[in-house]
Parts: sequence; structure tokens; C-alpha cells
Amino acid sequence: MIGESEAIEIARARALEKGWAFAEPIAVVHRRSWFGRSNRFEIETNAGKRGTKARFTVDAATGTIISEGYLAR
Repeated sequence: MIGESEAIEIARARALEKGWAFAEPIAVVHRRSWFGRSNRFEIETNAGKRGTKARFTVDAATGTIISEGYLAR
């Protein structure tokens, strides 16, 4: 299982790969599993602010990115 800091670095690397901004502050929520689903980290950049945002969901067991999105404002 990966930790919060590893999940952030995985998301940061994907944002760099896609040419997306990865702005501070970063919000991370660790979602615990329900009914056999895996734990996951939900990561949002530029949290609580207006403007460009990148969002990622990272599987806590494997470190793979489950979903990703980018709002370029």
C-alpha cells in the first residue's frame, strides 16, 4: 500500500507527463474501502481556490491512477 506522499508524487508525475499545471495548495482525501473495493486517494490541486485544477484518483493498493481530469481556466 502506498502513502499519501507517494500518491501525490504519482499524480504530480502524470500532470507533468500531460503538460498540466500542478499548483499548490493540494488537498488529499484518503477514502477507505467499502464492500471489497480498494482504498484510494483523491487529490485536487489549487484546492479551495478559483482557477486551474487537476484532479486525480489513485488506487492506494497499487498506485495506479483510476481517474484524472483537468480544468484549464
